[in-house]
Amino acid sequence: MTTVDELRAALPEPASAWLAEASARVAADAASLRTVFPGVGRRCGRGPLGIPEWTVDDAVRVLLLVAAPDVADELPGLYRYGDAAEKRAVLRGLSFVDGTASGQELVADALRTNDTRLVTAAMGEYAAEHLDDSAYRHGVLKCVFMGIPLAAVAGLDRRTDDELVRMMRSFAAERAAAGRTVPADLVAFVPELSGEDS
Repeated sequence: MTTVDELRAALPEPASAWLAEASARVAADAASLRTVFPGVGRRCGRGPLGIPEWTVDDAVRVLLLVAAPDVADELPGLYRYGDAAEKRAVLRGLSFVDGTASGQELVADALRTNDTRLVTAAMGEYAAEHLDDSAYRHGVLKCVFMGIPLAAVAGLDRRTDDELVRMMRSFAAERAAAGRTVPADLVAFVPELSGEDS
């Protein structure tokens, strides 16, 4: 999992300078996240961060969440009223802050969308740690169905169980029966499928 220190180190200098000022504001009053969060992309940029799958605005928003006291109370509103980038940052931030009170509801909402960015962010380390077995399995299957690489799903090495493998086999069998290709990472995940994707 990416760490706070790695996020800070990867930020370009202008973003770091702005973050220092904004962090002081949210540290004094977590409610100020409501006004600071939307402007992050404009102030700091939206380009790639240098850490795979992360953008500068993702990192800055997550670091703002880390800086805010009692941030769990703010997470539902930031997610509900945010644009896709803000929602993604809240979902990523769940792995860095104590958002257990509302985190599972936010992940469940993201998994109901067809936005690959939100679904990918939803299946981060928070999901691996906090979702029950059924919700986690369905999140993994949603990723497969949407073509999201399984490498982006946190916790597969420790959360895979017989039922998840059964679900993957069933999904692959349905694809094969329909004459559709079985995704390569699914074949790697369930090795006995290797002859079914021709």
